[in-house]
Amino acid sequence: METTSPSSRFRTIVRRWLIAALLACLAAVVLAGGLVAAGWAYFHPRFDWRKGVVYGTRHGDPLTLDVLTPPAPNGLGIVFMVSGGWKSGRDSFHAWLMAPLLRRGYTVFAVCHVSQPEASVDEIVADVSRAVRFIRTHAADYHIDPERLGVAGASAGGHLSLMLATRGGPGPTDAADPVDAASSAVQAAAVFCPVTDLTDLTGSTEDPGDGGPPRNYRRAFDQEPVDMPRWRQEARELSPLFHVTSDLPPVMICHGDCDTLVTLDQSVRFRDRAAPLGCKVKLRVVAGAGHIWLTMPLDVMRCAAWFDSQLRDDAKPLAAGTAP
Repeated sequence: METTSPSSRFRTIVRRWLIAALLACLAAVVLAGGLVAAGWAYFHPRFDWRKGVVYGTRHGDPLTLDVLTPPAPNGLGIVFMVSGGWKSGRDSFHAWLMAPLLRRGYTVFAVCHVSQPEASVDEIVADVSRAVRFIRTHAADYHIDPERLGVAGASAGGHLSLMLATRGGPGPTDAADPVDAASSAVQAAAVFCPVTDLTDLTGSTEDPGDGGPPRNYRRAFDQEPVDMPRWRQEARELSPLFHVTSDLPPVMICHGDCDTLVTLDQSVRFRDRAAPLGCKVKLRVVAGAGHIWLTMPLDVMRCAAWFDSQLRDDAKPLAAGTAP
């Protein structure tokens, strides 16, 4: 009877273990590749992209927005503020971040504005208000419901979004331009790390320590040199916190608790100001996150689901020409 030596049996066992380990590594690589491919596919949905629609002018420069229309629109629009540090441009808009909205059927309007300091922040607020009026006026062209518009943005874009949520409303009825007469109100907002109170920047790296304008944004507010009496009035006018009323639409805020640029306190105080008025402000605090965080795309997915809960109404028919 033939026998195998201990050393031969050991080599056989080692060989089997090596083959098993190799197969396991190969499976892990295939799985990881599949997950990457699935992630890439999710964040690159099909949509029609109409670029550079002019909605107004500022200092002789065109104000433009892009329209992203999914294959099966749900008849609802989300206005996205392309703004960081109150600077804007189509090159800074990343369409893949809108995938969760597009996949749920939302038509996305990516609104750009003239960057500061060429335009002051109060002018920028006026211009993005004009954008919402323009979108509402042309709602039939975009097959969306003009009475169910959402707005979204991050940082300065979050500030602009909340300015619309708190101060949006009808324009003058005698306006020569029909766009100017339309309402700039929105029916829901989802924002990331927004500036809500320019009068109190305590804890921020932008806090000058004397109640003045943000250290690196004085020119953005036409405050070079600083005029404190004028700043106190302007800061209050441009702070969403001071315009919260019982008419505030539902708001969702995502904010990192380690943000040193726009501190979490800005969002907490906004929520607390709205609560006694019976307003719906949902604050999601992201533990350990700064001004941006790696899992932000997952929070965009949460915001998209939240917009569904606030804007979708299956009892109402969708706008003409849209898919159910």
